[in-house]
Amino acid sequence: MTGETTLREVIVRLGKAMEAIEQAAAASLEREQDYSEAEAEVQRLNADRSRLAQELDLSEARGERLEEANKEVSRRLVTAMETIRAVLDR
Repeated sequence: MTGETTLREVIVRLGKAMEAIEQAAAASLEREQDYSEAEAEVQRLNADRSRLAQELDLSEARGERLEEANKEVSRRLVTAMETIRAVLDR
C-alpha cells in the first residue's frame, strides 16, 4: 500500500501547491488593482494641480489688473483734489 500512500501524498501536495498558486494569483491581481487605483488617483491629482495652477494664473492676472485700476483711480483722485483746492484757493 505504499504506492497508494505515495499517490495520496502526491495528490495532497498537488492540491496544496494549486491552492498556493491560486492565492499568489489572487494577491497579484489585488496588487495590480491597487496599482491601477493609485495611478488613477495620481492622474486626478495632476488634473487638479493643472486646474489650480490655471486658476492661480488667472487670479494673479486679475490682481495685477485691479492694482493698475487702483493706481489709476488714486491718480485721478489726487488730480481731482488738486483741482478742487485750486478752485477753492481762487
